[in-house]
Amino acid sequence: MAKSENGQHYLTGQLLVAMPGMQDPRFVKTVIFMCAHSADGAMGLVVNRVIDSLTFPDLLEQLNIDSEHVDERISVHFGGPVESSRGFVLHSPDYVREATLVVDERVALTATVDILKAIAAGGGPVRSLLALGYSGWGPGQLDSEIKANGWLHVDADDDLVFGTDMESKWEQAMGKLGIDPRMLSDSAGHA
Repeated sequence: MAKSENGQHYLTGQLLVAMPGMQDPRFVKTVIFMCAHSADGAMGLVVNRVIDSLTFPDLLEQLNIDSEHVDERISVHFGGPVESSRGFVLHSPDYVREATLVVDERVALTATVDILKAIAAGGGPVRSLLALGYSGWGPGQLDSEIKANGWLHVDADDDLVFGTDMESKWEQAMGKLGIDPRMLSDSAGHA
């Protein structure tokens, strides 16, 4: 986990895992890959919630991109409630262009139509996750939510970020922390 000059921990490249008592229905049992976290705020993509009403070929058709040979199994994810019509692709760093943000040695982020064209043509990154919208926090907001027991964090791995088993990602992330979610209380207490 990266530290700032003042010793504060930042979660870029980590996974946020919603606590069982998460009150915001948009984030109940979510796992969020953190693309950026600094004193200026934070940005991440939900990696375990698919938008069932939109397929990748549908999205390509809306963007006038040839979808004739597209893999139908590519899902479109709910990345978060901010800018929900904007697309983001979380991917392996084997595809890096000028507009790509390399988050760490395993994950990069690109938000251009070019990456969608590359994926549609079969020339995109080896691993990818397409999301509409993102999850964002202003300065200090995420830190406050963590202190209020809204989130846990865990090291990211390829299966949790890019795996296709949406139903079990939250439980897998909790298990990676050594936590049985059934043993956690929905309410936080302070001594």
